[in-house]
Amino acid sequence: MLPEIEEVLPKYLQIAGYLRDQIVRGDLAPGGEVPSVRELAAQWSVARPTASKALEALRQQGLVESRRGSGTYVRAPQAAPRARERYERAASEGTMYSDSESVRFPFVGVVNAPAHVADALGLARGAEVIQRQRVIDSKGAPVELSTSWFDAALAEVAPRLLEAERLRGGTVRYLADVLEIRSAYARDQVCARGASADERQVLSLSEHAPTLAYWLTVHTSDGRPLQFDEAVYPPERWAFRQEYPIIL
Repeated sequence: MLPEIEEVLPKYLQIAGYLRDQIVRGDLAPGGEVPSVRELAAQWSVARPTASKALEALRQQGLVESRRGSGTYVRAPQAAPRARERYERAASEGTMYSDSESVRFPFVGVVNAPAHVADALGLARGAEVIQRQRVIDSKGAPVELSTSWFDAALAEVAPRLLEAERLRGGTVRYLADVLEIRSAYARDQVCARGASADERQVLSLSEHAPTLAYWLTVHTSDGRPLQFDEAVYPPERWAFRQEYPIIL
């Protein structure tokens, strides 16, 4: 039996989803004003009640708040940007990070691959890999510890992977340019686990704090693993918020 074709989301949920992604990515910063019903109706060529339903959906999700006689404003988000949202932002803005985020690099260098990294990259256990560790801060507080690993053989053709600085468009874009890769795909998975000692120190967590661990593997179009990422988030940071139709 063939699967049924999914119905397109209602227009108001498409608008709400677009705004939600901007909020999670940080393009619409906390305290910033959201477009009004009149502006959304004009931008999306919809009736005002449809635009109003979109804002109401965001209010129900706790992402925005209305101020009488003033407008609708972004509340402080608790959602961790997904890799997909960061890649979309890099494609449109040239950077994976919002204006409210800063990035620092505690370590960049060549190390022996941990077992799970070697497996993800299709390398022998203990093989040398390039490690890029970065901490993302928002409003002065760490909100993400993210580490990327690459086959150390890439150092010859992609030397900037060993520089402790941001690469415009991200590492995947940089590798695509130097390796002349035209397409790639990503596979991600997530779990909750206890924080390691290093993670507790970097993210200022208590001894028994849980974390959200997010693994991302980027493959070339022919299935060859190119990059493996592990991002770790402190508790109370939601992820994978999305809207989709349910057929009843």
